[in-house]
Amino acid sequence: MEILIQVIQFLLSLSILIIFHEFGHFLFAKLFKTRVEKFYLFFNPGATLFKKKFGETEFGLGWLPLGGYVKISGMIDESMDKEQMKQPPKPYEFRSKPAWQRLLIMLGGVLTNFVLAFLIFSSILFVWGDQYLPTSNLQYGIHADSLAREVGLQSGDKILFLDGEQVEDFNQVVPTLVLENVRTITVERNGEIKDLHFPEEALPEILQGKPFISPRFPFIVDGFTDDSPAKEAGFKENDSILKLDGEEVPFFNEFRNKLQQHKNQEVLVTVAREGSRVDIPVTVPETGLLGVYPKGDMSRFFDLERTEYNFAQSIPAGFDRGVSTFTSYLKQLRLIFSPQTKAYESIGGFITIGGIFPGEWDWQAFWYWTAFLSIILGIMNLLPIPALDGGHVMFLLYEIISGRKPGEKFMEYAQIIGMLFLFSLLIYANASDIVRLFN
Repeated sequence: MEILIQVIQFLLSLSILIIFHEFGHFLFAKLFKTRVEKFYLFFNPGATLFKKKFGETEFGLGWLPLGGYVKISGMIDESMDKEQMKQPPKPYEFRSKPAWQRLLIMLGGVLTNFVLAFLIFSSILFVWGDQYLPTSNLQYGIHADSLAREVGLQSGDKILFLDGEQVEDFNQVVPTLVLENVRTITVERNGEIKDLHFPEEALPEILQGKPFISPRFPFIVDGFTDDSPAKEAGFKENDSILKLDGEEVPFFNEFRNKLQQHKNQEVLVTVAREGSRVDIPVTVPETGLLGVYPKGDMSRFFDLERTEYNFAQSIPAGFDRGVSTFTSYLKQLRLIFSPQTKAYESIGGFITIGGIFPGEWDWQAFWYWTAFLSIILGIMNLLPIPALDGGHVMFLLYEIISGRKPGEKFMEYAQIIGMLFLFSLLIYANASDIVRLFN
């Protein structure tokens, strides 16, 4: 059921983004009296699920959810309509319009994606406000996973500075490490201040999704799985885990890691229950898990920072959120072209993208990821690759600067090469997803 909800959210988000992107092209084309022959959500090779003509434009729904398109008269695009291009130019065709108008028509989709993202971010802030966990409020410090321990961090460390700068939002600590070329992590450990070197060699594993750090919080039982060994042994909701075989492990991650060392063994777990301490013997199964859900509501353990926005405040705040997301993604894109980071190995396709949506329907998360993907779609379409908007923009800028228009035969070949490159990238990204599923 969770996968189905993720798929539905992904397809709905993708549909919204495609419709708005293509509408941007459509809007500027109409503004400059350029004929738009087709407006399609999803591609329709060989078959169309639905189509209806309004005026001079055919609106339709394709069956292949890899994108969408508007077919503009007199333009060399993915339709590769060579016959039309053999006819004399007509006043309503794309090729008959001034270069600056053609440039705006090609930029229309990207501009719409950016505007849409800003509007969504503003709406999110207006409706739900903003809430985050300040780094300074982690009174129990961090939980350091194996990779973090390799670079010198320890569970219980309190992160103070990254290269001398404070990071207000704890969720931005790892992105800052990755994107800002941080080399020194300053922590407080047992009352002492320590500077730790963050090696560049750790970046590839972080980019590939290896756990690094997380908030350290007490282990309080919230619920149980079906056939939970802990429930059968006598654990109850709201029990606070204190010890495992006499060793203090009151924090969730430390308890879970310690439990893995006792598979198929009986252990004695000490819990705090209604002001008393209770010892519970339990046999740890082969999985090393007791089937217990911890209370994960961060507001129970930490003071969260919350900001409410009225309508007027939400607009500039949403714009700022969009700009920061834009610049952050550009930095991520830069890492892909850096062999040292091996970020190219983390490239994913539809499975990776769909996986960012939660397994339960959450409108706030849905709209946040839709805004995020809208910015990504805008940036990716600006890349100077033939068959993308950025490729057309590149040739139009050349025409505006040089005064010479690239030949139609050259544009045809460039379009074919660009499409082959994009299809190859699409196959690589989705093949990587499949390989990761079986690893």
